[in-house]
Amino acid sequence: MSLDWIASPGRPLRGEVTVPGDKSISHRAIMLAAIADGSSRITGFLEGEDTRATARIFAQLGVRIEAPNPSERIVHGVGMHGLRASDAPLDCGNAGTGMRLLTGLLAGQGFASVLVGDASLSKRPMARVIEPLTRMQAKIAAEAGGLPPLRIHASNDMQGIDFEQPVASAQVKSAVLLAGLYAQGETRVHEPHPTRDYTERMLRAFGWPIDFSPGQARLSGGHRLQATDVSVPADFSSAAFFLVAASVIPGSELLIRRVGMNPRRTGLLAALRLMGADITKEYPGEQGGEAVADLRVRHASLRGITVPEQLVPDMIDEFPALFVAAALAEGRTVVTGAAELRVKESDRIATMARGLAALGAKIEETPDGAIIEGGRLQGGQADSHGDHRIAMSLAIAAQRAAGPVRIGDCDNVATSFPGFVELARSCGFALETAASR
Repeated sequence: MSLDWIASPGRPLRGEVTVPGDKSISHRAIMLAAIADGSSRITGFLEGEDTRATARIFAQLGVRIEAPNPSERIVHGVGMHGLRASDAPLDCGNAGTGMRLLTGLLAGQGFASVLVGDASLSKRPMARVIEPLTRMQAKIAAEAGGLPPLRIHASNDMQGIDFEQPVASAQVKSAVLLAGLYAQGETRVHEPHPTRDYTERMLRAFGWPIDFSPGQARLSGGHRLQATDVSVPADFSSAAFFLVAASVIPGSELLIRRVGMNPRRTGLLAALRLMGADITKEYPGEQGGEAVADLRVRHASLRGITVPEQLVPDMIDEFPALFVAAALAEGRTVVTGAAELRVKESDRIATMARGLAALGAKIEETPDGAIIEGGRLQGGQADSHGDHRIAMSLAIAAQRAAGPVRIGDCDNVATSFPGFVELARSCGFALETAASR
């Protein structure tokens, strides 16, 4: 049995919503707190399957983690060299971020580890992480094509490198920097385009000397992390679904509370504004070292655009939602430079193209993006292919369709956004769940 959604044209979205904590920050907070000296308290932790998988892995590695309240963790750090080998494989579930970052962190340990994942994660290539780590003297074996499981051998002689990333990726950058904590000498990473800097900011918060600016970072091994408390802001990627939905559903006005506004994460906000969206920031501040703000979004008539390529790295996870905005905008939207979408939880270009085409959208795939002609959508059936962001994006599309839409294979939404259905209903979505064989 799997879970389907039945989404129908809904009413205007109204009220206030608070989305779950940032997934990227939650992963990193657990990892750095685990190898810090002392105990760290994490509040706003995302109670999703991906982040819980990361917490379970560190418990397997000998770290005591308490959960005194929902969305809260107390991590009793074991220090830089206090992790212990696990007799069993370390199961990342569906978490690509978890697996890539863990590969870097575990590459410098004095014991061997095996990283595994679910059926979807087992099809996601890890070669881009393995290659620079191998240059650092890590010993990592993978299946053909660089696929999981990953077998990471013990290593005590990691070496820093000067790494020029061929493709901008925050996950690859983070894996190299985490390996650099255990390496001799200096590790430098240079990016073709700046990507999110969560790892750099959090390393600094835990007391590790690091220099970074947009597009580059450097650190040296041999230091220690000091426990600190982390307050996780609301996840911009989760807020994105409500930003797009309120923008495209007539009569909507929605307030989304305390959203993380890291400039390397908010490319979608810039793209939507170029399309004519009415989104304003209110009460800007800082939370856990990250910029936050309330976001007020009102319905607006959107127009198609050519998405500036410099925005692509800062919105790579939000493209499924942008595709929906484009399908309902006036005119043509062109996306280029987004080839990384093809190696996410699904091939997100192909999966969104098929899903929107099934609802009557005019969309043409290109190798690194899509050309989307705005228009009307009809009811029907579409499949998320187990991809949480596809499922939620298609639920937005259904709110503007001419009839109900059945969205297949929605179980994995819990990986990043537990409680999405209930929260969406609370502000106006017409969304039901149904079992499917």
